[in-house]
Amino acid sequence: MGNVIFTSKATAKNGRDGHVKSDDGLIDLNLVNPATNKEDKGSNPEQLFAATYASCFDGALNLVASNQKKDIDSETTAEISFCKDEKDGGFKIAATLNVSIKGVNQEEADKLVNDAHEVCPYSKATRGNVDVTLNARAE
Repeated sequence: MGNVIFTSKATAKNGRDGHVKSDDGLIDLNLVNPATNKEDKGSNPEQLFAATYASCFDGALNLVASNQKKDIDSETTAEISFCKDEKDGGFKIAATLNVSIKGVNQEEADKLVNDAHEVCPYSKATRGNVDVTLNARAE
C-alpha cells in the first residue's frame, strides 16, 4: 500500500437486502436488491459505486484539464450495470461514464476524458476487471 492520505469506513449488514452505514453516520441507508425487490425503497451497491466513481472521475477530469491549462465546466454521470458473467456463470459489473464538458471542442473533450481515465483512482482500480465505456460530449 502507498502512503495513506485518509481512510473512509462503512459497514454493511445482511448484504444486498440489508443496511450500510459510514462510521461518521453521513451514509446510513437501507439496501434493496432491485433484481428481486421492486417494491421497497433503498439504495444498492451499484448505485453507491456509481456515485463514488462519478465524483472521483469528475475530480480527475478537472485536475487533468487544469494541468493542461483548459478552463472547463464538467458533469460526469456513471452508470453501473449488474451483469451476468458468461465466463463463470456468476455476476460482474460494467461501467459507462457519460461526461459533458463545456469550454472545449469534441476532440479536446475526448482527450481529456481518456487522460482522466488514466489517472482516476477508480479507473485504476477497475482497469482489467470491469468493462468501462467512456462517452465524452463537448457542449
